[in-house]
Amino acid sequence: MTLHRLQRGLEEMYRIETGTDVGDFVIDGDARDTFSPTRRPREQLLVSEAGGEMALALFIDPGALANLAANDPSRRLGDHNLGDFLLAIEGVSHFIYAVCCARAERPVSQLELELQAEVDKYVTCLLVTAPEVGMSEALRVRLFGDAHYDDDLDRDERERYTAANDNALRYTTYLEKEFVARRKITDMLAELRRFYRLGLAAKLSMIASAA
Repeated sequence: MTLHRLQRGLEEMYRIETGTDVGDFVIDGDARDTFSPTRRPREQLLVSEAGGEMALALFIDPGALANLAANDPSRRLGDHNLGDFLLAIEGVSHFIYAVCCARAERPVSQLELELQAEVDKYVTCLLVTAPEVGMSEALRVRLFGDAHYDDDLDRDERERYTAANDNALRYTTYLEKEFVARRKITDMLAELRRFYRLGLAAKLSMIASAA
């Protein structure tokens, strides 16, 4: 599954248009090194601002993209391509959300980006496979139940990823209970669109009240 198809799917689901093609912003490892990042994970959105203008670049492990090209998740999603698919979803989710916030002239925190990406991973995988309770539960366990974090994360980064993971687990549990179990997928999509447009404080408040 190409990044373009992922972008189109997320934008259609949320009924938004960035007017950009994520593929135009993808860079390789050498180009990323010119930004001198403190970390070099397999997926990374790089943001710089100068003169009131924001510049974006997205790095996704080329090996992951090659695997997805050879093993299309829309045809079959399994252990052979799930990890790389999640990586691609995360990158495209970060890119779209950053662009939308920039165009709305709304500041966005790293926690907000990570939380939305975790939700997008769950929903995209669920819709690619089958929106059934058993699949939803298996996805939640796989994505959030036993999360592991890179050893090179500092304390603030680890706390941010943990908060995103824990809140995504609570929110997707709510989605499963209220919509997937009741086979109300259309209603779930409406809820997701509403959630997408909330700021971080409103998202966290909504999750806390729903849990």
